[in-house]
Amino acid sequence: MRLSRRALLAATTAAASLTTTSPAAAAERGRRLRTGFENLAADGYARLSGERVGIVTNPTGITRDARHIVDVMHADDRVNLVAVFGPEHGFRGTAQAGGSEGRYDDPATGLPVYDTYLKSGQPLADIFTASGVDTVVFDIQDVGARFYTYIWTLYDCMEAARLAGKRLVVLDRPNPVTGRSAQGPVLHKEFASFVGRQPVSQAHGMTVAELARLFNGEFLAAPVPLETVRMSGWRRSDFYDASGLPWVPPSPNMPTPETALVYSGTCLFEGTNLSEGRGTTRPFELLGAEGVDGRWAAAANRLELPGVRFREAYFTPTFSKFQGRTVGGVQIHVHDRAAYDPVRTGIALLVTAKECFGGFGWRSDNWIDKLTGSARVRTMIDAGANTDEVVAGWQQELAAFRRMRGEYLLYK
Repeated sequence: MRLSRRALLAATTAAASLTTTSPAAAAERGRRLRTGFENLAADGYARLSGERVGIVTNPTGITRDARHIVDVMHADDRVNLVAVFGPEHGFRGTAQAGGSEGRYDDPATGLPVYDTYLKSGQPLADIFTASGVDTVVFDIQDVGARFYTYIWTLYDCMEAARLAGKRLVVLDRPNPVTGRSAQGPVLHKEFASFVGRQPVSQAHGMTVAELARLFNGEFLAAPVPLETVRMSGWRRSDFYDASGLPWVPPSPNMPTPETALVYSGTCLFEGTNLSEGRGTTRPFELLGAEGVDGRWAAAANRLELPGVRFREAYFTPTFSKFQGRTVGGVQIHVHDRAAYDPVRTGIALLVTAKECFGGFGWRSDNWIDKLTGSARVRTMIDAGANTDEVVAGWQQELAAFRRMRGEYLLYK
């Protein structure tokens, strides 16, 4: 079964690749990145010819000149775009964390917009069926962390498309924090949720098209008819600013690529009683609570973590934890992003926060276990483990995930 599924995966990927990524071709183009959508459009939308198309997207689904791809495709007679599917935060991005836009008709195009948030399995398959589409296209900018929900929207859409007998096409975009390496603990299946459906590492180091291949080859009950439209001119070592693409916040609390750089580590503070910086202009870069002082920044700096320094900081969140109250904590300053390890840094900040702040605590629902993928990080920190000991605890499972991941990578 495994061999046949991988053979099918290789065949569909080969059929769907629209461009070469040879060094000579990249040099000839000046290595200008082209997204999956750009390559799809350059081929005259041939992959969608004769199909009724629905697209899963959000405000990040834009062209290089900042037009939304739904508006572009709707205006092009070569595409029969009949539906849009909105994820968390919605198609046009009007909803905050944990929200969506519901079912409505898009004022700009008149297209029906269906809500996919928190829908999966047969209920989501029924939405695809009711929409009348033949092919579901996915184009959303990811940020490289397992607990960012858009990759699990992709997974749910793949499973639902399989159940509904639909084809799924993934248009690739860059991993903004590079695709160099996978880092962090791997999810244990008993802790699966919408912030982690399957055993993937906390920072996966993959693009959405690569993840789709991984999901199809390893995790779905049976493979969906899948096509991936690759980028051209992207290298695994590229950060987002190398792309030349405009940055659109994928969610309200992901304002910049620098936010994405720290997110896979500091989002762990969602699982604590400290603020993760929501309600400030620097979410996930500012962390703190009432009663925290400069001892935390000093303790974190003593660890001499690569690529990062910490500043004693005070801030007043406008919403979320400590709304309207002044709190103390740290601001993260990454000075060498190539050396910086966000997951290790996140663990170090948890360890030092517990050491320096007597009021430190976990959320009562143990949300930290969902974020890290098991109870191990929480229980080790509670038992007094240091950063090195916590990080050592996941190395064996991470090595296994890296080996599996390697079979599905598309870029050098």
